[in-house]
Amino acid sequence: MPTPLDMAIDATIKRLMENDGPLAVDHVEKFGVKLPMIKQAPANLADYYAFFCNMHAEKEFIVDGDVRLTFGQCYAAAKEAAGGLVEGYQLQKGDRVGIAARNSANWMILNMAITMAGGVATLLNGWWNGGELADGIKMVECRYVFADEQRAARLEGQDIGDCEILLFQHDCAPSEGLSAATAKGGGMATELPKIDPLDNATILYTSGSTGQSKGAYSDHRSVVQGTMSYVGQTLVFFELLTATGADMPAQPSALVNVPLFHVTASVPLVLQSYAIGRKLVLMPKWDAEEAMRLIEKEKISYFVGVPLMSIEIATHPKRHEFDLTSCTAFAAGGAPRPVEHVKKIKKEMEHAYPLIGYGLTETNGVGCGNFTENYLAKPESTGQATKPLVEVEMLDDDGNIMPQGERGEVCIRTIANFNGYWNNPEATKAAFTDDGWFRTGDIGYLDEDGYLYIVDRKKDIIIRGGENISCPEVEAAAYENEAIAELSVFGITDDRYGEVPGMVYHTKNGQDVSPDELRAFLADRLAPFKIPEHVWRSEDALPRLGTQKIDRVALRKQYNDLVAAG
Repeated sequence: MPTPLDMAIDATIKRLMENDGPLAVDHVEKFGVKLPMIKQAPANLADYYAFFCNMHAEKEFIVDGDVRLTFGQCYAAAKEAAGGLVEGYQLQKGDRVGIAARNSANWMILNMAITMAGGVATLLNGWWNGGELADGIKMVECRYVFADEQRAARLEGQDIGDCEILLFQHDCAPSEGLSAATAKGGGMATELPKIDPLDNATILYTSGSTGQSKGAYSDHRSVVQGTMSYVGQTLVFFELLTATGADMPAQPSALVNVPLFHVTASVPLVLQSYAIGRKLVLMPKWDAEEAMRLIEKEKISYFVGVPLMSIEIATHPKRHEFDLTSCTAFAAGGAPRPVEHVKKIKKEMEHAYPLIGYGLTETNGVGCGNFTENYLAKPESTGQATKPLVEVEMLDDDGNIMPQGERGEVCIRTIANFNGYWNNPEATKAAFTDDGWFRTGDIGYLDEDGYLYIVDRKKDIIIRGGENISCPEVEAAAYENEAIAELSVFGITDDRYGEVPGMVYHTKNGQDVSPDELRAFLADRLAPFKIPEHVWRSEDALPRLGTQKIDRVALRKQYNDLVAAG
């Protein structure tokens, strides 16, 4: 039965859709079907930045250590860099331009500049090692990559094709840190290209079940509509809070403590902030005590991160030394949040509510959301599909919609869905049904109120603190060790990260390699977050299914039980 909050949300959305309101929709064709899109949204990211940076020009936007920039200053810096790319580097519309770096204000301005110049902002995973970065660059044939010194060092000696590496700096004004963008000429006065809504805008990387990372590309319309879906969601809650007489912050503000190359940061956190005039305060690395200090100092009103972050704050021994009352929302994305975390956050911080969102790189982050009282009532659910743009259904292998309550593959259809995997038509075709449903690889069901419950995964993916890890990719790297006869990689439940990689292996007769030696072997082949935290050597051959495949499901249960038993 719908809750009072469900009914209030639906009524508010309906009102905001009427009479050409901010959530009024048109319908356009994508994937051969008519899909709703928000009518008043800007046509492309360049227009989006221009409109909202002008609207909020004098407001503070980015706080990055000692660097503090307004919306107007960020837009001016991005326009300067975009002009340099167009005039000095002769960037053409559709050219892929990568960013390989840690979070910073200059990272964010580069991201703006690339799409304003007509390029495709290619968000390389800053945690990758040199070989992984090179593979990502070559996969989409980047023309340029802006890298900080640390990532540039990783790329030394790697084959990156014809790509040119441009160095940029953090912790300084854009005019200094982004000087490479205008080193060959061009700048503020350079005329920028006209951008069509269907021009490619972004590439974000996702790990597939095969182990091969894929570049998910989206056009401007998809990214803007995905962003406006979040803006609409926030607008609904602003309306509801205002109606209750609740005090609203003079300016909303949020911590940026998740990597900017992730969709969680890219769309709902960063891109949405332009529209709602939200201040963003960057953290160089996660530290719960530093997060609390910044929440108090900067009057942070919204917190989002992987589930481990909010529970670390709620249970931190020094929590009562800081005034956290400005922060009324603790959101999680990227991984499931344990039910006990939901209740503990509310118990330990009575002024705030836990929230959760469910979306994917391929949906530009949009999908479902579960909020406040509804989340406390149904803490195992990721919530309802976000209205008015998102449809969620459970499909069988043939693409048929499953009856309510029955399990199937979670599928999402929305104008915000990506267009495909770069230069990978086979994977793109497999990702979609003929009528435009994106297959998430998750197994779930919808209850009588349309709330989504995720119960399993189809793909061999481990989600470690929001970062996807492909089991076959880790297995392939470990099999390069000549002592290995067979092995299996699977997820191990973890209180901090949700789950972490575990591995069990069996060696060839006469061969020997210890768990520590195998982890050291993998350190040269994989990014640190992919290396199994639990490694077991089995004296016996691994169990197999009737098909003679290793029984990963049985091993996952066996070794999870072992870890749980201590």
